[in-house]
Amino acid sequence: MFDLLSALLDSASLWDAVAGGAEKGRPWRAAYLRNTYAAGAYRPYDQLVREAAREVGLPELLADRLVGSYGELAPWPEVKPVLAVLERHVPLAIVTNCSESLGRVAVARIGIAFDVVVTAERAGYYKPHPRPYQVALDALGAAPEDVLFVAGSPYDLFGAAAVGMPVFWHDRMRMRAPPGAPAPIAHHDNLYPLLPSVIR
Repeated sequence: MFDLLSALLDSASLWDAVAGGAEKGRPWRAAYLRNTYAAGAYRPYDQLVREAAREVGLPELLADRLVGSYGELAPWPEVKPVLAVLERHVPLAIVTNCSESLGRVAVARIGIAFDVVVTAERAGYYKPHPRPYQVALDALGAAPEDVLFVAGSPYDLFGAAAVGMPVFWHDRMRMRAPPGAPAPIAHHDNLYPLLPSVIR
C-alpha cells in the first residue's frame, strides 16, 4: 500500500513550478501539508490549497493552476520498474490525500493498474486519520500486519501505525520525522530496497 503524492510521484517539483520556484513552492506546500494533517474530516482539496497560498502570501489563483497541472506529475525514476515487479507478486493499493478526480489523474501518471485506490474524499478524512488506511485495508480484504505501507510523508508513520501496518519510509526529500513518530521498519531515499522486503 502506497502513499501517492510523495512516495510515488514528485509532487514537490510541481508545486515549485506553479509557484515560480522552490523558494515560494516549498513554503506553500508545507503550509498545505500542515493544514491537511490538521484537517481531519475531508474538506475540498482545492480549498485547502487555496488557503495555504493565502497563508504564505501567494495569489490564490495558483491553486487553480496547480490543480490544472496534475496531469504533469512525474513518477520518481524507479517507480515504474519497481511496481512492474511488485504487481506480479502482490496486490497494490494507494491511499492519498486528494479528491477523487485528482486522484484518478495522478494515479494515471504511474501507468500501473492498482487493485485499490482510496482518496481522502472517498474515505471522508485526510491522512493521518486512521480511516483512509482502514478503508483500503477493508477493500483489500487484508489484515494490517500483512500489508506493508510505503510512506512518503513522515506523518504517514503515525497513520499507518495507528491501524497496525508496518511502514517502509521512502524519504526521497530527506524530511525530518515529527517528535513521537513511530519508527519505520525501513528508511530509504529510493524504492529499490522495497523489492527484497516484499519478494522472498
